Amino acid sequence: MRNRMIAGNWKMNKTYSEGVVLAQGLARELEGGTGSVDVVVAPPAVDLKGVAEVIEQEQAPFALSAQNVYWEESGAFTGETAPGMLNAIGATYCIIGHSERRGYFGETDEDINRKAKALMAHDIVPISCCGEPLEVREAGEHVAFVVDQIKKDTEGLEIEDPSKYVIAYEPIWAIGTGKTATADDAQEVCGAIRKTLAEIFGQEKADGIRILYGGSAKPENVAGFLEKEDVDGALVGGASLKADSFAAMVKAAM
Repeated sequence: MRNRMIAGNWKMNKTYSEGVVLAQGLARELEGGTGSVDVVVAPPAVDLKGVAEVIEQEQAPFALSAQNVYWEESGAFTGETAPGMLNAIGATYCIIGHSERRGYFGETDEDINRKAKALMAHDIVPISCCGEPLEVREAGEHVAFVVDQIKKDTEGLEIEDPSKYVIAYEPIWAIGTGKTATADDAQEVCGAIRKTLAEIFGQEKADGIRILYGGSAKPENVAGFLEKEDVDGALVGGASLKADSFAAMVKAAM
């Protein structure tokens, strides 16, 4: 049985002090616990330490995620962050392959694959993103497009514990646009992702890998997505920047 997951991607929002306040507010909102729902927050890199301290001090029922990583252990890579550095600060998850990283910074499936391997070598759970642009969706090629991403992103990965690898399907045309895929749209692609994972890793492991939906997910629509067989939670953007709205999504998943 897969635990549901609600993950909040703060993107490039919140200063250090603002991030601490948000994490404290979320800890209060969720002080009653989250049941079997795994909750993750991904603040900007400069906020990671502050949020980690809130989690420890408040015994908050959520885990810490980074938004990005580099695959080398150390070296002359100005501006990058190594997996071991994330370990040291308490991050147990890391988002990779977000459409904004792919689109704005030119990251490739090969990059995402290398990042996943580096993270897993350090026992950090990748939240590996995939998704199609509007023109691919309108051409009816979205399933094939995403399946191809999954095959490239997972090439050579060894997954012993399927709970330690997470996929987030985020149709690019629905991110920050106010447009949202329907629950049936999400199930179509998430179901194809799980079928592809079964072909790669075997059905038992595929059944244990969580697949999240991302793309203008919010308290008003998350329940519909969670009703679908192959949607195990949500990767949340804007709605994760307010403690009450994000907590409402967690509670809807419980």
